[in-house]
Amino acid sequence: MAGTRVCADSELAPATAMKVVIDGKPIAVVKDSSGAVHALGDTCTHGDISLSEGFVEDGTLECWAHGSKFDLATGAPKNFPAFEPVPVYAVTVENGEILVDAATTIAP
Repeated sequence: MAGTRVCADSELAPATAMKVVIDGKPIAVVKDSSGAVHALGDTCTHGDISLSEGFVEDGTLECWAHGSKFDLATGAPKNFPAFEPVPVYAVTVENGEILVDAATTIAP
């Protein structure tokens, strides 16, 4: 897979998120509690808030400002006030490195 290296897998702790910018796109790279890595658009669709500053829990990334939770696999909002999904990007872990393909959205 083509992709941009964002960090070593070991640099991202479980149940945390970090913000990266690839080709001008802010992306939240998230490791869920089971260790799976996801990449979502970093901007909450309810307001101009960085999702990577939020909380990772139960397969979601929660916006710290107003509490909207976005599904890590689909980008779909799980509750209000957000009602629009965030994009989900292709991500792989190869040789201990996290790679994100900002040109390939896998959802919505």
